[in-house]
This record gives sequence, C-alpha cells and structure tokens, in this order.
Amino acid sequence: MTNDFSKNSVCFPQYFQILLMRKKYIMLKRLLAASAIAVTLFACGNNTSTTATSIITNTDTAMIDGHPAWIMNGNIYEVNVRQYTPEGTFNAFAASLQRLKDMGVQTLWFMPINPISKVDRKGALGSYYAVANYTAINPEYGNMDDWKALVAKCHDMGFKVIIDWVPNHTGGDNYWLTAHPDFYVKDSTGKAAVANGWSDTRQLDYHNPVMCDSMINAMKFWVEQSNIDGFRCDYAVGPTRDFWRKCIPELKKEKNLFLLAEADSAWLHEVGFDATYTWSEFNAMKDIAAGKAPATAIDTAIAVLDKDFPANALKMYFTSDHDENSWNKADYSTMPGASHAPFAVLSQTLGRSVPLIYSGQEEPVLDSISFFYKNPIAFGKFLRAPFYTALLHLHTGTPALAANASFTKLKTGKDAAVYAYTRQKDGKKVIVLLNFSKAPVSFTIGDDAIGGDFKELFTGKSETLKKGQAFNLPAWGYSVYSN
Repeated sequence: MTNDFSKNSVCFPQYFQILLMRKKYIMLKRLLAASAIAVTLFACGNNTSTTATSIITNTDTAMIDGHPAWIMNGNIYEVNVRQYTPEGTFNAFAASLQRLKDMGVQTLWFMPINPISKVDRKGALGSYYAVANYTAINPEYGNMDDWKALVAKCHDMGFKVIIDWVPNHTGGDNYWLTAHPDFYVKDSTGKAAVANGWSDTRQLDYHNPVMCDSMINAMKFWVEQSNIDGFRCDYAVGPTRDFWRKCIPELKKEKNLFLLAEADSAWLHEVGFDATYTWSEFNAMKDIAAGKAPATAIDTAIAVLDKDFPANALKMYFTSDHDENSWNKADYSTMPGASHAPFAVLSQTLGRSVPLIYSGQEEPVLDSISFFYKNPIAFGKFLRAPFYTALLHLHTGTPALAANASFTKLKTGKDAAVYAYTRQKDGKKVIVLLNFSKAPVSFTIGDDAIGGDFKELFTGKSETLKKGQAFNLPAWGYSVYSN
C-alpha cells in the first residue's frame, strides 16, 4: 500500500532507510526484550521543521486482561494547553507537573497539539479539533523540541502521556485537501464534504486505503518521535471498523500503548480499544443530581455495560471534560456545589473505571472554559485538590480499585438515595457509601461483605465494621473505607 510522502512527511529515499532500520530494531527487540533506536528524519516540502530523532523506548511491556498493566490502577487528567496558563504553551504548563504529581495524577491527556486550520475557523483561535497538519505542532504551544522535552520530563516524573487524535475529519485547509483530494468524501458539488455539520471540518474517506495507511503512519509518527504512551481518539465511531482493526494492532507493535475511544459503542473494544466513554452512566449521574432519577439509575447503566460489553472492557468515568464543560456547563451546573463530590467519588471507585479529571476541576473552575478564544484558567486556590489527592492516591495504591477488581452492590434499604458497594482484589477491600440526595440519610447494611477493620479515607479514622452496621450520611455525603 502506498503512503503519504507529501508535506511534513519524510523524504522518499530516507523513508526506505527508516524502514530498514526499524526492521533491525524489531529484530534487536526480540533478542534483547528492550532497546532504543535513533533514526534521523529530515523534513522536506514547505514546512519549517527541525531534525527529528526517533526516541521510542519499549521496555514497559506488561499486560493485564489485554491492556497495558500501567492503566489498570491508572487515572487520566485532561490538559487544555491553550487555557492552562496565560502563556498557553508546553513550557508554561510544565511548571504544573510537580503539583499534578503530588495530587496523584498518573496519565496526562493533552488535547490536540496540532496546528488549527484557518479556513472556516470558528472564533478567534479555532477549534482544537480542526486539524491543519497531523504531523506538526500548533505554534501557539511551542515547537517540536518543546513537546519532546515536555514528554521526556513527564516520563522522568513517572507520568504517562497520551495525545488527542482527530481521525474522522480534518480542518478546512489541511494540506491533504490539495495534495490528496481523493482522501475526502465529496459533497453534491464535488467538494470535500463537511463532517457531521461541523462547518470548520472536512470528512475523510475511510474507503480510501491510501488515506487509511497515511493516517496510521501519522499516528506512528508521534509514538516514534516523541515516545507518547497512547491516544484518545476523537469521534472514534467515524472511521470504519476495518480501519481500526488494522490500525490498532499496528500501533501496538510500536509500543505498549493505551487507546481510549471517545464513544460508548461496544464494538470499539472488539476492534482493539482499551477504554471507551461512559455517556450513559454520565447522563444517569446528571439526572440523579437534578433529582430526575433515583440512585438506582446507575444500576441500569451498569447492567447494559455488563450485558453488551466485553468482560475486559475498561471505561472512562468522569464528571466533566472539555465538551461537557464548554457546552453543557459541567460540572459547576450539572452537578453544582456539594452535589459534585459523591459523583466524583463514584467516578474514581466504580468497577472497570479509569477515572478522568478535567483541567481546573481541582480549583474548581465554576464556569465554562471557552473553546474558540483565549480564556486562561485562574488557578490559585485549589480548593478541591485535597479531595482529589485522597481519591487519586487511593485509586493508584490499592488492588481493590484496579479496573478489574470485583464490584458488588450493597443493599441499604434506602437504595433510591444511597448507592453502596464494595471493590475487592488480592485481599484488599474498599467500601463506598454515597448519598445521592439533598437530604441526610440513615441506613444499615446487613451484609457480611462489610465486616473487618478499615480506615475512612477522608477523616483518617480507623473503624471496625460489621454486618448490620448503622451509617449516617449528610446531604450529598460520602464515605470511603479501605483496609
């Protein structure tokens, strides 16, 4: 299959040199189990680019249930580089790494780092998801060297790094539109079609095998050149199943990558994604917070998950992300005030969960963060940071909160308001009690599963719990016990 050798791609003769070196690398990897290669790629075409050196390392190969072992007790923090600092650059963001490390963040998801198209641009700065060039850096954020340095620093500090990838469509002036017009679906006039009504984008044609190979190569570029640990794939149901069946195994040959799909369709796991979104669960959470549904609405969503999804499917639970914050006022309006906390605890402790925190939730930012304009987050108080710190450290620190640890619902006699459950693995247990109502509630749990000596996460108090234990939770209250 041919590939894209156009703008911002490697020069044609050097491409075959790279292939040869990669074959040698694979042979060495099989013999030594771990190695690093250095391949120099020289830019050609009309891009401004510096020498790019392949720095991929592949020593972290452990797998659990078909997923990178490192994600099983992991968590994700979504980084909105544009709005994170007044400067809006990689270098400026780097100053926050130690704070995030101390808070317990494990995986950093960077919203799209690519240049943004100017044709049909929305607002002053445009949408992050209207990509002008898949293998270049948005100059607002810095340059390729800045990005590589940031990833290297993240790795040195123990973080994993994934980047946002927009495979369904490009921006309105992506260079593929002129270099490869056949890469696009055409509208009735013969022009590249707008994708899903998003006027600043153009729909890619996944029936074109050359485009598919070019997309895979563009994704490999970021693994090989900056050693990232995975992708969050925007609108992942847009590309075909056949594409993902080819793409994901090829990517995972490069490195033990984590693949997150922005969608909640079960087939995405069947084609190789590690995790998908939890839209049904999130919508249930919003209805419960608004008083439109009982706490048992969570059970309904989980029942669908257990019925329709593979047993090893991971799910990303959240109370906000860039879309929900910008367009639907999450979480300051969808789960306002004190009501936010029990849902955040739920997202961090449910079965299968790889929980998400969005930029600014630890402050908390009680407003929508602009999508198309500069709107820096005003960090300074970090009022929720101790709350998230406790949850994140518990999540990464006990086998009982691994994504594949057992989940058992507990009956309370007040199940319309109280959501209670245990998580358990390798002799460790976590008991979670959540009051999803605006009134205090008293209840007992007549289940042997709660017996034992525990420490409550937020008070630090040691307690011996037993069958028939009485509990009291304030409005929107929560308790988390671990042994």
